[in-house]
Amino acid sequence: MAALSSQAENARTQAIKRVLLGVLLLNLAVALAKFIYGTISHSAAMQADGIHSIFDSAGNVVGLIGISLAMRPADRDHPYGHFKLETFASLIIGLMLIFAAYQVGSSAVVSLVQGSYHTEVTPISFIVMVGTLIVNVGVTTYERRMGNRLKSDILKADAAHTLSDALVSIGVIVGLILVACGIEMADDIMALVVMVAILLTAFDIFKNSFATLADGARIPEEEVRELVESIDGVREAHEVRTRGLENEIYLDLHVLVDPNMTVQASHQLVDHIESVISDAYPEVQDILIHVEPDDEAHREFPHHDKVKEAIR
Repeated sequence: MAALSSQAENARTQAIKRVLLGVLLLNLAVALAKFIYGTISHSAAMQADGIHSIFDSAGNVVGLIGISLAMRPADRDHPYGHFKLETFASLIIGLMLIFAAYQVGSSAVVSLVQGSYHTEVTPISFIVMVGTLIVNVGVTTYERRMGNRLKSDILKADAAHTLSDALVSIGVIVGLILVACGIEMADDIMALVVMVAILLTAFDIFKNSFATLADGARIPEEEVRELVESIDGVREAHEVRTRGLENEIYLDLHVLVDPNMTVQASHQLVDHIESVISDAYPEVQDILIHVEPDDEAHREFPHHDKVKEAIR
Protein backbone atom coordinates (compact mmCIF):
# COMPACT_ATOMS: atom_id res chain seq x y z
CA MET A 1 0.00 0.00 0.00
CA ALA A 2 2.82 2.42 0.90
CA ALA A 3 4.62 1.65 -2.36
CA LEU A 4 1.46 2.33 -4.37
CA SER A 5 0.91 5.58 -2.46
CA SER A 6 4.48 6.64 -3.15
CA GLN A 7 4.14 5.84 -6.86
CA ALA A 8 0.88 7.80 -7.06
CA GLU A 9 2.48 10.79 -5.33
CA ASN A 10 5.47 10.68 -7.67
CA ALA A 11 3.13 10.58 -10.67
CA ARG A 12 1.25 13.56 -9.25
CA THR A 13 4.49 15.49 -8.72
CA GLN A 14 5.65 14.83 -12.28
CA ALA A 15 2.26 15.93 -13.64
CA ILE A 16 2.45 19.20 -11.66
CA LYS A 17 5.98 19.83 -12.91
CA ARG A 18 4.93 19.28 -16.53
CA VAL A 19 2.07 21.76 -16.15
CA LEU A 20 4.34 24.38 -14.56
CA LEU A 21 7.03 23.94 -17.19
CA GLY A 22 4.57 24.32 -20.06
CA VAL A 23 3.00 27.39 -18.48
CA LEU A 24 6.47 28.86 -17.88
CA LEU A 25 7.31 28.73 -21.59
CA LEU A 26 3.98 30.30 -22.57
CA ASN A 27 4.32 33.05 -19.95
CA LEU A 28 7.81 33.93 -21.20
CA ALA A 29 6.54 34.27 -24.77
CA VAL A 30 3.60 36.42 -23.65
CA ALA A 31 5.81 38.61 -21.44
CA LEU A 32 8.30 39.34 -24.20
CA ALA A 33 5.58 40.19 -26.72
CA LYS A 34 3.86 42.68 -24.42
CA PHE A 35 6.96 44.28 -22.93
CA ILE A 36 8.80 44.72 -26.23
CA TYR A 37 5.86 46.22 -28.10
CA GLY A 38 4.84 48.25 -25.05
CA THR A 39 8.31 49.82 -25.07
CA ILE A 40 8.12 50.52 -28.80
CA SER A 41 4.67 52.13 -28.53
CA HIS A 42 5.42 53.95 -25.24
CA SER A 43 2.43 52.32 -23.53
CA ALA A 44 2.91 52.32 -19.75
CA ALA A 45 0.06 49.83 -19.35
CA MET A 46 1.51 47.40 -21.91
CA GLN A 47 4.96 47.60 -20.35
CA ALA A 48 3.44 47.05 -16.90
CA ASP A 49 1.50 44.11 -18.28
CA GLY A 50 4.75 42.69 -19.65
CA ILE A 51 6.42 43.12 -16.26
CA HIS A 52 3.50 41.34 -14.64
CA SER A 53 3.86 38.46 -17.09
CA ILE A 54 7.56 38.23 -16.25
CA PHE A 55 6.50 37.77 -12.62
CA ASP A 56 4.18 35.03 -13.83
CA SER A 57 7.22 33.26 -15.25
CA ALA A 58 9.16 33.79 -12.03
CA GLY A 59 6.16 32.34 -10.18
CA ASN A 60 6.35 29.22 -12.33
CA VAL A 61 10.03 28.83 -11.39
CA VAL A 62 9.15 29.24 -7.70
CA GLY A 63 6.43 26.63 -8.16
CA LEU A 64 8.82 24.14 -9.74
CA ILE A 65 11.30 24.60 -6.90
CA GLY A 66 8.56 24.49 -4.26
CA ILE A 67 6.95 21.29 -5.51
CA SER A 68 10.37 19.59 -5.78
CA LEU A 69 11.15 20.45 -2.14
CA ALA A 70 7.65 19.53 -0.95
CA MET A 71 7.93 16.01 -2.38
CA ARG A 72 11.05 15.14 -0.41
CA PRO A 73 10.34 12.09 1.80
CA ALA A 74 9.80 12.35 5.54
CA ASP A 75 12.90 12.28 7.73
CA ARG A 76 13.81 12.42 11.42
CA ASP A 77 13.43 16.21 11.62
CA HIS A 78 10.28 16.27 9.46
CA PRO A 79 8.33 13.11 10.35
CA TYR A 80 5.20 14.44 8.62
CA GLY A 81 7.09 15.16 5.41
CA HIS A 82 7.67 18.47 3.62
CA PHE A 83 4.28 18.96 1.96
CA LYS A 84 3.64 22.41 3.45
CA LEU A 85 6.59 23.75 1.46
CA GLU A 86 4.18 23.74 -1.48
CA THR A 87 1.99 26.17 0.46
CA PHE A 88 5.01 28.34 1.33
CA ALA A 89 5.75 28.51 -2.40
CA SER A 90 2.18 29.75 -2.92
CA LEU A 91 2.84 32.50 -0.37
CA ILE A 92 5.94 33.55 -2.30
CA ILE A 93 3.82 33.86 -5.44
CA GLY A 94 1.41 36.05 -3.46
CA LEU A 95 4.28 38.29 -2.38
CA MET A 96 5.47 38.51 -5.98
CA LEU A 97 1.98 39.64 -6.97
CA ILE A 98 2.13 42.45 -4.42
CA PHE A 99 5.48 43.57 -5.84
CA ALA A 100 4.05 43.39 -9.37
CA ALA A 101 1.12 45.55 -8.25
CA TYR A 102 3.59 48.09 -6.89
CA GLN A 103 5.49 48.15 -10.17
CA VAL A 104 2.29 48.65 -12.16
CA GLY A 105 0.87 51.31 -9.84
CA SER A 106 4.00 53.37 -9.20
CA SER A 107 4.84 53.90 -12.88
CA ALA A 108 1.24 54.92 -13.59
CA VAL A 109 1.17 57.40 -10.71
CA VAL A 110 4.40 59.04 -11.85
CA SER A 111 3.02 59.44 -15.37
CA LEU A 112 -0.25 60.93 -14.11
CA VAL A 113 1.49 63.35 -11.76
CA GLN A 114 3.88 64.52 -14.44
CA GLY A 115 1.15 64.64 -17.07
CA SER A 116 3.44 62.99 -19.60
CA TYR A 117 1.47 60.79 -22.00
CA HIS A 118 3.20 59.31 -25.06
CA THR A 119 1.17 56.19 -25.78
CA GLU A 120 0.95 55.26 -29.47
CA VAL A 121 -2.03 53.09 -30.37
CA THR A 122 -1.76 51.00 -33.55
CA PRO A 123 -3.54 47.91 -34.91
CA ILE A 124 -0.52 45.87 -33.81
CA SER A 125 -1.15 47.01 -30.23
CA PHE A 126 -4.55 45.31 -30.27
CA ILE A 127 -3.24 42.22 -32.08
CA VAL A 128 -0.55 41.73 -29.42
CA MET A 129 -2.91 42.31 -26.49
CA VAL A 130 -5.81 40.19 -27.78
CA GLY A 131 -3.44 37.37 -28.74
CA THR A 132 -1.77 37.32 -25.32
CA LEU A 133 -5.18 37.55 -23.62
CA ILE A 134 -6.35 34.42 -25.43
CA VAL A 135 -3.19 32.60 -24.33
CA ASN A 136 -3.65 33.73 -20.71
CA VAL A 137 -7.28 32.64 -20.54
CA GLY A 138 -6.38 29.24 -22.00
CA VAL A 139 -3.48 28.79 -19.58
CA THR A 140 -5.58 29.85 -16.58
CA THR A 141 -8.41 27.47 -17.44
CA TYR A 142 -6.06 24.53 -18.00
CA GLU A 143 -3.94 25.22 -14.91
CA ARG A 144 -6.95 25.64 -12.61
CA ARG A 145 -8.49 22.42 -13.91
CA MET A 146 -5.24 20.53 -13.34
CA GLY A 147 -4.85 22.16 -9.90
CA ASN A 148 -8.29 20.89 -8.86
CA ARG A 149 -7.66 17.45 -10.36
CA LEU A 150 -4.25 17.07 -8.70
CA LYS A 151 -5.34 18.95 -5.54
CA SER A 152 -2.28 21.20 -5.83
CA ASP A 153 -2.08 24.49 -3.91
CA ILE A 154 0.78 25.66 -6.10
CA LEU A 155 -1.08 25.08 -9.39
CA LYS A 156 -4.22 26.82 -8.13
CA ALA A 157 -2.17 29.76 -6.83
CA ASP A 158 -0.31 30.01 -10.13
CA ALA A 159 -3.59 29.82 -12.04
CA ALA A 160 -4.85 32.76 -9.99
CA HIS A 161 -1.61 34.56 -10.80
CA THR A 162 -2.10 33.96 -14.53
CA LEU A 163 -5.75 35.03 -14.26
CA SER A 164 -4.57 38.33 -12.82
CA ASP A 165 -2.40 38.69 -15.93
CA ALA A 166 -5.51 38.19 -18.07
CA LEU A 167 -7.27 40.90 -16.05
CA VAL A 168 -4.31 43.16 -16.66
CA SER A 169 -4.55 42.52 -20.40
CA ILE A 170 -8.27 43.37 -20.44
CA GLY A 171 -7.53 46.61 -18.61
CA VAL A 172 -4.78 47.46 -21.07
CA ILE A 173 -7.07 46.82 -24.05
CA VAL A 174 -9.75 49.10 -22.56
CA GLY A 175 -7.09 51.74 -21.92
CA LEU A 176 -5.83 51.54 -25.50
CA ILE A 177 -9.36 51.98 -26.84
CA LEU A 178 -9.86 55.08 -24.69
CA VAL A 179 -6.49 56.49 -25.74
CA ALA A 180 -7.44 55.96 -29.37
CA CYS A 181 -10.61 57.96 -28.62
CA GLY A 182 -8.49 60.87 -27.37
CA ILE A 183 -8.39 60.23 -23.60
CA GLU A 184 -4.61 60.09 -23.21
CA MET A 185 -4.50 59.48 -19.47
CA ALA A 186 -6.69 56.37 -19.81
CA ASP A 187 -3.62 54.17 -20.28
CA ASP A 188 -2.28 55.05 -16.82
CA ILE A 189 -5.70 55.06 -15.15
CA MET A 190 -6.32 51.51 -16.36
CA ALA A 191 -2.90 50.54 -15.01
CA LEU A 192 -4.10 51.64 -11.54
CA VAL A 193 -7.34 49.65 -11.93
CA VAL A 194 -5.27 46.63 -12.87
CA MET A 195 -3.11 47.16 -9.77
CA VAL A 196 -6.19 46.76 -7.56
CA ALA A 197 -7.15 43.53 -9.40
CA ILE A 198 -3.67 42.13 -8.81
CA LEU A 199 -3.83 42.95 -5.09
CA LEU A 200 -7.21 41.18 -4.79
CA THR A 201 -5.71 38.10 -6.42
CA ALA A 202 -2.80 38.18 -3.96
CA PHE A 203 -5.25 38.44 -1.05
CA ASP A 204 -7.09 35.32 -2.25
CA ILE A 205 -3.81 33.37 -2.44
CA PHE A 206 -2.85 34.46 1.09
CA LYS A 207 -6.27 33.48 2.43
CA ASN A 208 -6.05 29.95 1.01
CA SER A 209 -2.43 29.49 2.07
CA PHE A 210 -3.05 30.65 5.63
CA ALA A 211 -5.96 28.20 5.88
CA THR A 212 -3.46 25.39 5.34
CA LEU A 213 -0.71 26.80 7.55
CA ALA A 214 -3.17 27.53 10.37
CA ASP A 215 -4.43 23.92 10.24
CA GLY A 216 -7.93 24.84 9.07
CA ALA A 217 -10.41 21.95 8.96
CA ARG A 218 -10.35 20.18 5.59
CA ILE A 219 -13.37 17.87 5.94
CA PRO A 220 -16.64 18.81 7.71
CA GLU A 221 -16.66 17.15 11.13
CA GLU A 222 -20.28 16.04 10.78
CA GLU A 223 -19.54 14.13 7.56
CA VAL A 224 -16.80 12.07 9.19
CA ARG A 225 -18.86 11.48 12.33
CA GLU A 226 -21.86 10.18 10.37
CA LEU A 227 -19.63 7.92 8.27
CA VAL A 228 -17.86 6.40 11.27
CA GLU A 229 -21.01 5.99 13.35
CA SER A 230 -22.57 3.99 10.49
CA ILE A 231 -19.95 1.26 11.07
CA ASP A 232 -21.00 -1.76 13.14
CA GLY A 233 -19.26 -1.75 16.49
CA VAL A 234 -18.93 2.04 16.74
CA ARG A 235 -21.42 3.44 19.22
CA GLU A 236 -20.35 7.04 18.86
CA ALA A 237 -17.62 9.20 17.31
CA HIS A 238 -16.46 12.59 18.54
CA GLU A 239 -13.52 15.02 18.60
CA VAL A 240 -13.09 14.67 14.83
CA ARG A 241 -10.26 16.86 13.57
CA THR A 242 -8.68 17.31 10.14
CA ARG A 243 -5.82 19.45 8.87
CA GLY A 244 -3.21 19.64 6.12
CA LEU A 245 -3.20 20.20 2.37
CA GLU A 246 -6.12 19.26 0.14
CA ASN A 247 -4.22 16.21 -1.11
CA GLU A 248 -2.45 15.45 2.18
CA ILE A 249 -5.03 15.44 4.99
CA TYR A 250 -4.37 14.24 8.54
CA LEU A 251 -7.40 13.04 10.50
CA ASP A 252 -7.87 12.01 14.11
CA LEU A 253 -10.97 11.13 16.13
CA HIS A 254 -12.27 9.33 19.22
CA VAL A 255 -14.73 6.43 19.07
CA LEU A 256 -16.83 4.85 21.81
CA VAL A 257 -17.10 1.04 21.73
CA ASP A 258 -18.46 -1.77 23.90
CA PRO A 259 -16.52 -1.63 27.22
CA ASN A 260 -16.18 -5.43 27.09
CA MET A 261 -14.61 -5.46 23.64
CA THR A 262 -11.21 -7.22 23.57
CA VAL A 263 -8.04 -5.48 22.46
CA GLN A 264 -7.90 -7.69 19.38
CA ALA A 265 -11.51 -6.90 18.44
CA SER A 266 -11.02 -3.17 18.93
CA HIS A 267 -7.86 -3.32 16.81
CA GLN A 268 -9.76 -5.02 14.00
CA LEU A 269 -12.51 -2.39 14.30
CA VAL A 270 -9.96 0.41 14.02
CA ASP A 271 -8.50 -1.20 10.88
CA HIS A 272 -11.99 -1.32 9.39
CA ILE A 273 -12.69 2.31 10.29
CA GLU A 274 -9.44 3.38 8.65
CA SER A 275 -10.35 1.44 5.51
CA VAL A 276 -13.82 3.01 5.31
CA ILE A 277 -12.44 6.53 5.78
CA SER A 278 -9.70 5.96 3.19
CA ASP A 279 -12.25 4.73 0.65
CA ALA A 280 -14.51 7.72 1.25
CA TYR A 281 -11.68 10.28 1.37
CA PRO A 282 -8.64 9.13 -0.68
CA GLU A 283 -6.91 12.42 0.12
CA VAL A 284 -6.61 11.40 3.79
CA GLN A 285 -3.04 10.16 4.20
CA ASP A 286 -2.87 9.54 7.95
CA ILE A 287 -5.59 8.50 10.44
CA LEU A 288 -5.29 8.41 14.24
CA ILE A 289 -8.15 6.76 16.15
CA HIS A 290 -8.49 6.82 19.94
CA VAL A 291 -10.69 4.00 21.23
CA GLU A 292 -12.71 4.61 24.42
CA PRO A 293 -15.13 2.38 26.37
CA ASP A 294 -18.76 3.46 26.08
CA ASP A 295 -19.32 4.27 29.76
CA GLU A 296 -20.61 7.29 31.63
CA ALA A 297 -17.17 8.77 32.23
CA HIS A 298 -16.24 8.86 28.54
CA ARG A 299 -19.66 9.96 27.36
CA GLU A 300 -19.09 13.18 29.33
CA PHE A 301 -16.06 13.86 27.09
CA PRO A 302 -13.86 15.36 29.85
CA HIS A 303 -11.04 16.10 27.43
CA HIS A 304 -13.40 17.81 24.99
CA ASP A 305 -14.79 19.99 27.78
CA LYS A 306 -11.27 21.06 28.72
CA VAL A 307 -10.59 22.05 25.13
CA LYS A 308 -13.75 24.14 24.99
CA GLU A 309 -12.93 25.74 28.34
CA ALA A 310 -9.42 26.65 27.05
CA ILE A 311 -10.98 28.26 23.99
CA ARG A 312 -13.29 30.32 26.19
